[in-house]
Amino acid sequence: MKHNLLAIDASTEALSLALHYNDQTYRHFEVCPQQHSQKILPEIERLLSKANCQLSDLDGIVFGRGPGSFTGVRISVAIAQGLAFSSNLKLVGVSTLEAMALQAVRQCNVSQVLSGIDARMGEIYLAHYQVSSDGTVAVVEDEIVCAPEDVKCFEPQIAAVGSAWQAYPELVKSNNLDVQEAITLPDAFYMLELGDLAFSKGLSVDAASAQPHYVRDTVTWKKLPGRE
Repeated sequence: MKHNLLAIDASTEALSLALHYNDQTYRHFEVCPQQHSQKILPEIERLLSKANCQLSDLDGIVFGRGPGSFTGVRISVAIAQGLAFSSNLKLVGVSTLEAMALQAVRQCNVSQVLSGIDARMGEIYLAHYQVSSDGTVAVVEDEIVCAPEDVKCFEPQIAAVGSAWQAYPELVKSNNLDVQEAITLPDAFYMLELGDLAFSKGLSVDAASAQPHYVRDTVTWKKLPGRE
């Protein structure tokens, strides 16, 4: 990696943080539904302390821009913006679906990935990726929100990651999916790599310009146990 970066994601039940500084990487991953707002800043401070660095020592901040829970995505964006404003840093937003696809490519030696997140309200956030020429992932079918019955996969035994397949297990058999059960929630560690590439391409923005990407505009108002 070429840049010293902090990656933040609170878009799902997991709070995931990763810090790359002076060729060392530090990580925090914790499933803590509805506790992100209380935990995120103290955990960021712990990572910075472990690395013996300050925000001002970094080149930028990467954040999970969605899709995911509306509350969690807002937390990711707001914290990233606040930290960037205070330290005069640039930001890059990374897709949660793309981060999981990259994790599958790195960990599972697959070339095609279907990323799906349970969107609640009887819907799924979905995107299809393949290995790209630069060794990361490229979009085959861009992010959508759809009903489970609309999921139609024509690639045999395509790798599937994310929470959607646990929420709708009937889709696994009907679409002949190869579910990577170890990858159900986005990991900020893989957002670091995607963010580093974006910074190298000059795709960073200032704090005021950072935007979430909800995919769906309707809020899931009903709070369910274990869901944020």
